[in-house]
Amino acid sequence: MPDLFDRAPHPADRPASGREPAARPLADRLRPATLAEVVGQDAVLSPDGPLGAMLAAGSLSSLILWGPPGVGKTTIARLLAGQARLHFVQISAIFTGVADLRKVFEAARLRREAGGGTLLFVDEIHRFNKAQQDGFLPHMEDGTIVLVGATTENPSFELNAALLSRAQVIVLGRLTLADLERLAQRAEAALGRPLPLTGEAREALLEMADGDGRAALNLIEQVAAWKGSEKLDTAALTARLSRRAAQYDKSGDAHYNLISALHKSVRGSDPDAALYWFARMLEGGEDPRYLARRLTRMAVEDIGLADPQAQAVCLQGWETYERIGSPEGELALAQAVIYLALAPKSNAAYVAWKAAARSARASGSNPPPRHILNAPTRLMKEQGYGEGYAYDHDAPDGFSGQDYFPEGMKRPVFYAPPERGFERELSKRLSWFAKLRARRQPDG
Repeated sequence: MPDLFDRAPHPADRPASGREPAARPLADRLRPATLAEVVGQDAVLSPDGPLGAMLAAGSLSSLILWGPPGVGKTTIARLLAGQARLHFVQISAIFTGVADLRKVFEAARLRREAGGGTLLFVDEIHRFNKAQQDGFLPHMEDGTIVLVGATTENPSFELNAALLSRAQVIVLGRLTLADLERLAQRAEAALGRPLPLTGEAREALLEMADGDGRAALNLIEQVAAWKGSEKLDTAALTARLSRRAAQYDKSGDAHYNLISALHKSVRGSDPDAALYWFARMLEGGEDPRYLARRLTRMAVEDIGLADPQAQAVCLQGWETYERIGSPEGELALAQAVIYLALAPKSNAAYVAWKAAARSARASGSNPPPRHILNAPTRLMKEQGYGEGYAYDHDAPDGFSGQDYFPEGMKRPVFYAPPERGFERELSKRLSWFAKLRARRQPDG
């Protein structure tokens, strides 16, 4: 995990010759020595922040550090161990098995009996299964270890409730461009020379890091190694560097965050924001078919009968993509995004369906009224099936006004269309039918 810093380089980092040691990457040479030197996480490390307050009280509890790559999770854990005078042990959930964990716990137990403590840092802790996560609990409870887990995934979904109840979740934010600029300035001080970039190219370089401190330092190190004295502009920079792919996990938290952003932008009738999040997901490698399915869901759930054409637009866009593929087919989906964002919104059908489902569950197995039951046999006719049924086509206005709910059930109202889009017309029809129904009831 990345190390973030905000400090001048240590003299020992630069040999007498002035040349940087090739064996040590820039990010390694500029590791923070104290928590005060960590960049971008003031909200949790300041005296009023959760970690700052915890250290001031002299009581470090088990933690889950949750944040994107490159924001300092490993560095913070290591520095916390030093400040709390605990032995630091680091493992990765990817490479550690049950036997390895037993050895770690046994060493921590012996260390505790000798009067010492252990901070166990578990990188990618969400990779452990439920049984492995449960294995930490007794050692956390008896004080054998202080657990600090690091994860890029939402702990609510990936970690056991029992583990979460014994650890405080600390959320670390991605680095801003201002944070990355501070890293760049310290890197230039360590390298002994400025980066050969114009102002715009410098900003483009930091944007390529996508909020990741280690990625920023790696990019800076590449640029610093280029020969030549002329400053490079943005075009020259991007020609030499491959843009770093945006942080996006198609099965993880970023996936759900971005689809939520797209859905809410459509619901909020903002086509520009909707297109932005749609593009972000495609650039991150999302399957366009998944997006086509979700767009169709938005048409049904958030637009409904306010614009019945919206669902057809989504299905046509989906079919177009299936026929011509990428990248041209993605334009059809983008057009569907714009159409949905600008369509009138209504969830009246969605609400009506949910209400009808609740009523159906609550009313049990009440049969339909007999007058709307078919009577194909004489016995069924003798039982009154179909008796009194009014054929709507023979009624004035093509509407009989009969009751179609189970006998004895009070007539509910599920569908209440708003005065928007096509549902404005549907609302008029409902009102008209309600007047006719009241007029034609036996007691009306």
